[in-house]
Amino acid sequence: MLLMDSSTKISFNRCIRDGDLVIVYERHDTMKAVKVCENSVLQNRFGVFKHSDWIGKPFGSKVFSNKGGFVYLLAPTPELWTLVLSHRTQILYIADISFVIMYLEVVPGCLVLESGTGSGSLTTSFARAVSPMGHVYTFDFHEQRAASAREDFERTGISTLVTVGVRDIQGDGFPDQFSGLADSVFLDLPQPWLAIPSARNMLKQDGTLCSFSPCIEQVQRSCETLRSDFTDIRTLEILLRMYEVREWKMDHSKVDDGNSTACPPRKRRQPSSEASVGDNASSPAVMARPSAETRGHTGYLTFARKCVS
Repeated sequence: MLLMDSSTKISFNRCIRDGDLVIVYERHDTMKAVKVCENSVLQNRFGVFKHSDWIGKPFGSKVFSNKGGFVYLLAPTPELWTLVLSHRTQILYIADISFVIMYLEVVPGCLVLESGTGSGSLTTSFARAVSPMGHVYTFDFHEQRAASAREDFERTGISTLVTVGVRDIQGDGFPDQFSGLADSVFLDLPQPWLAIPSARNMLKQDGTLCSFSPCIEQVQRSCETLRSDFTDIRTLEILLRMYEVREWKMDHSKVDDGNSTACPPRKRRQPSSEASVGDNASSPAVMARPSAETRGHTGYLTFARKCVS
């Protein structure tokens, strides 16, 4: 993340310092955020890791425990932070976030308004997208959630790019100080159609709006409201299908009529160095199959562009 204050900037090219936040990576589904403290240790199934051994190493380093086990120390990018943050509310994940950033046309220098801070997953990605000269103003009606979000933004080093406010956007709308200044507005609200008139007033001419809703009835009500002052209205649902790519042992002795009974047929690629089937009864093959834990419906993303007067 590129921050305006060089003293608090997180640079992936620098070395880890005492007080930094790092993502301790054990495997793709086992990660945790840890604040580096010189006199502290991390204990897990791989052994004991001294934080003092981490200081001075670059992000991405492989470090070893007293038992010879290892973990990787990764920088707290928005992608990784989304996977390890505390879920105070339902969050947006990478597939939805990347689509939102692209369709809202969020670039460095933009001013973004967000209603529904929640756990801060999307806010963190917004902050990186608008840096170093832009700013994100995010609002949540729940005071404790807003306070927790501020703490998280301090930990991840983006507090200079994000301002968190406590406000009921559905009832009171966005503050008038942003009227006509926002490049983009994002709504994650139970009744987003109530906030759309205020969002329209905040947007610049040709500004973009996105509303995230889990139910199609919310989408219908929102689109009805959008038609009066917005154009290019579209709703999308992002379904992500993950694949597991692994090397398997193919037992050719159990092949009958071209179908292996050792494992079900999959898309596969034979390594170039592999010997012929006749030379080796059991040979490795790289195979891909859909993950058993594919994430389904998260919500609907409705995008619209403010009409030019």
